[in-house]
Amino acid sequence: MHAKDILIDGYGRIREEVHAVLDGLGPEELHRRPAPDANSVAWLVWHLARVQDDHIADAFGLDQVWLAQDWQKRFGLDLPRHDTGYGHTPAKVAKVRVESAGLLTGYYDAVHEQTLGALRTLTAGDLDRVVDERWDPPVGLGVRLVSVLSDDLQHVGQAAYLRGLVQSAAA
Repeated sequence: MHAKDILIDGYGRIREEVHAVLDGLGPEELHRRPAPDANSVAWLVWHLARVQDDHIADAFGLDQVWLAQDWQKRFGLDLPRHDTGYGHTPAKVAKVRVESAGLLTGYYDAVHEQTLGALRTLTAGDLDRVVDERWDPPVGLGVRLVSVLSDDLQHVGQAAYLRGLVQSAAA
């Protein structure tokens, strides 16, 4: 197995979990927050998709799906165009409202397809290419890809836990 195959498998697991966590949720469940300063399932999934979209596009010199495929307009959020959710206050978390889980899965699937397309082009040598010089040491592509994978899995895990809380409270 090559490194790119491991990465493709890992990112595929994110997609599976995103679909599982959103399956059957209505707007109320998507937006319920267990405390005023907590995140919602909708925010967690939107954020993980935005981070993946932003970071993969930057690392591979691609346009963000959010902007290039008009997802930003489809969501119609009262947030800046390039917002990824990083550092959001509770008030900004509350602005991430969607009419259906389908909008979130649609956006995530579009991001996932762009990610897979980029990953399929990888060679072993590409993983050492520096993609972010703002850090010491500078961040290589391989490190960035694993970082996004880790961050997304953590957020989808949080969303799955929150889904369980929301559903058990409703029962």
